[in-house]
Amino acid sequence: MRLGVLDIGSNTVHLLLVDAYPGARPVPFASHKRPLSLVQYLDENGAINEAGQAELLDFVHEAAQFASNHHAEDLLAFCTSAIRESANGEEVLERVVGETGVRLTELTGEQEAGMTYYAVRRWFGWSSDAILNLDMGGGSFEMALGQDEFPTLAHSVPLGAGRLTREWLPHDPPSIKEVKALRNHVRDLLADPVAELRQFGKPTLVTGTSKTFRSLARITGAAPSADGPYVKRVLRADSLKLWTNRLTAMNWEERAELPGVSAIRAPQLLAGAIVALEAMSALKIKSLRICPWALREGLMLRRFEHVLFDSSAPLSSSVGVGEVALGKSSVISMSQGSNVR
Repeated sequence: MRLGVLDIGSNTVHLLLVDAYPGARPVPFASHKRPLSLVQYLDENGAINEAGQAELLDFVHEAAQFASNHHAEDLLAFCTSAIRESANGEEVLERVVGETGVRLTELTGEQEAGMTYYAVRRWFGWSSDAILNLDMGGGSFEMALGQDEFPTLAHSVPLGAGRLTREWLPHDPPSIKEVKALRNHVRDLLADPVAELRQFGKPTLVTGTSKTFRSLARITGAAPSADGPYVKRVLRADSLKLWTNRLTAMNWEERAELPGVSAIRAPQLLAGAIVALEAMSALKIKSLRICPWALREGLMLRRFEHVLFDSSAPLSSSVGVGEVALGKSSVISMSQGSNVR
């Protein structure tokens, strides 16, 4: 089965095609993406303006055609805080489906946290016992804790790296006063969710997901992405503290020259480092593991799970399940205009 996942994020819009069958590891087949920061297109009322909507529609058209050209059998399409928090989010979603046929599912912050945690659990397995995952997007920061496939507790706070950079660190480089004010703001917003998380005791494993966490791990010494997803990557609080201080003194161009940091994400790296450091400090985390799977993979795995249960193959059959034909009700052909679950 070839599944497409269309992710409308805060910094990029990304279509990923993967091949898999129920119970198998998803294998990436093709990818199509472009930088698109929808928050840069907000008007004075917090609505996505016509130029931003045109960019979004153009990419969704491209993505749908790309998926069709590569024979995707099903397409999951979702959006997160960039559209969720805009003043005209619902209107934009209706326009997208009306002009492209693709219906974007709007995920809440708690749903983001839960599905990302689900992916982390699948990656590290049951032997990890209690997992605490931290995930940083452009608009929000999620924390999820649990011992099962889905978290017992999940929080989403408006501490995304892109949002904080725009609102608190507008200068390049930022002033000491701006950085101090941001630290205080982050601590204030983290206080209540951290207090609740700490009531559950110390987790067995702490993980970090998202491009920002991967970049922070890379500049502090973790292996490059070229080494593959199975290399153990760790972000240590003491190294992060040192690099947060260094990033404070760097301008955007200098940050973009660091390993694993792209030009589009360089401006928001400091804000991301501050949030990560404050969260790790408040939760008394000395180090965390970087997980290569996150929200997209969580949604993929969940979709394949539904396919398995909808399949005509009996659940008692566990040998050669990948060769069993999938039930027609569970896979919708792209040619029929299918978009999302």
